[in-house]
Amino acid sequence: MGIEIERKFLIRDGSDNQWRGDVIGTPYVQGYLSRDRGRTVRVRIAGPKAYITIKGEVQGISRAEFEYAIPMEDARAMLPLCDGPLVEKTRHLIPHEGHVWEVDVFHGDNEGLTVAEIELKDEGQHVPIPEWAGDEVTGDPRYYNSSLSRHPYREWKDGIQAR
Repeated sequence: MGIEIERKFLIRDGSDNQWRGDVIGTPYVQGYLSRDRGRTVRVRIAGPKAYITIKGEVQGISRAEFEYAIPMEDARAMLPLCDGPLVEKTRHLIPHEGHVWEVDVFHGDNEGLTVAEIELKDEGQHVPIPEWAGDEVTGDPRYYNSSLSRHPYREWKDGIQAR
């Protein structure tokens, strides 16, 4: 069974150039076919590749995750079937002290939001946190991509979702 274990952080204000360097990001567009409480089903186009992903309910910082490559034509046909607006972002892979961080710079309805994630091997794994990583938002459902497709960042006021 696939398991996703990750921690998520906001990027510290004013640290934009500290993490970017010469890294070129990959454009992502994704939508959600299902966002039930206990599971999500996502369709994603990541650069030249496409995937369908099923995720289970979060338990601590872990959840079941199953991801499969699918034909690009299928992904393009599924995106219009998704519930709510699509999530658009550019993902940058940033090496830091033997680990690779994923930094997502959001676009469209989520413009202005930048989030860094690190995937772990187990929940107790120690990972050095880069100086450009700010507040930890692991477990805050507002920052789940499935939530951002329902309640985009542009609708938040002072970091709090508009109700």
